[in-house]
Amino acid sequence: MKADERRELVLRAATQVFGERGYVGTTTDAVAKAAGVSQPYVVRIFGTKEALFLAVLERALERLLMAFRTALAGDADAVTAGEPGESHHRIGAAYAELLSDRGLLLSLMHGFILGSDPEIGARARAGFLQVYRFLREEAGMSPDEVHSFLAEGMLLNTLVGLRMAADYDRDPAARELLDTALPTKLDFLLSLEP
Repeated sequence: MKADERRELVLRAATQVFGERGYVGTTTDAVAKAAGVSQPYVVRIFGTKEALFLAVLERALERLLMAFRTALAGDADAVTAGEPGESHHRIGAAYAELLSDRGLLLSLMHGFILGSDPEIGARARAGFLQVYRFLREEAGMSPDEVHSFLAEGMLLNTLVGLRMAADYDRDPAARELLDTALPTKLDFLLSLEP
């Protein structure tokens, strides 16, 4: 395996481990075990747990923005073909598709939680503002549309992080919340639960 492939393997594993355990609960040893490599190898590639987490955040933001840009490009194709182009719906659908990578979105949330950390907080804020700028400048959303989009995205992240779908059949309030929050993607979310 080439070095860049091994690096990606470690980043994928780290994304899942950080997503499930958070920054504080994750060790480079746990990431190494999840990746099937040695702990010294993880340290040799990334140096510190903080540097590894920052790389996970960067990768997550890149994937998020790439999914949004792909959706936006599809919207431009739809407009050219004479179909109604609703950028925020396409971008929202792209975001919902990323829910299948629970670790990716939860790693981002862990980064947001660490807002007071000098390094991680600064990178998380910069990343959040990248998303904001994309929605405003590239997707052309109004400030109110961006607010609504981000609020719904955070609700989805919270529902995924809480594994709320596990209570869908047991609790009427959970059912109502999920039916309201994810009317078109509920089956998809329910399929993510083990």
